[in-house]
Amino acid sequence: MSKSEADPRDVESIDAIITAAYDVISGPAGTKRDWDRERSLYYPGARLIPTAKPGANDGLVPQILDVDGFIARVEPFFAEHGFFEKEIARRTEQFGHIAQVWSTYESRHNADDPEPFVRGINSIQLFNDGNRWWIVNIYWQQESAEDPIPEKYL
Repeated sequence: MSKSEADPRDVESIDAIITAAYDVISGPAGTKRDWDRERSLYYPGARLIPTAKPGANDGLVPQILDVDGFIARVEPFFAEHGFFEKEIARRTEQFGHIAQVWSTYESRHNADDPEPFVRGINSIQLFNDGNRWWIVNIYWQQESAEDPIPEKYL
């Protein structure tokens, strides 16, 4: 994967790139997402890592995807379902050119749904090359009865 040309406004700060990451995946059912914009946010070789249960009786395991693997995973869902994800809380740690963000999210099928259908936490690792921010990894887990979101992340 090559470094796609990013909109400078999307990558000028940690806040901007996280806002762009949520924005690019959100939209009504059947609306094609701007996958070039999505690719432009990620450093070459970046990973998107959802935790999921491979089978009904399995425990959670990480599913390690590259950006195109993530796109292939979500496109069929987005074709059939609206998906609007927004950040509701954030904790950021930064040292030099690297940052770690705990970004708590809510997902809705319609932007105006009163309640989310799911919540969770994204663990986002970022890198600044001196010119812009890049997402290196996003690793996430959805909230469940066994794993409610701790108060400190809300």
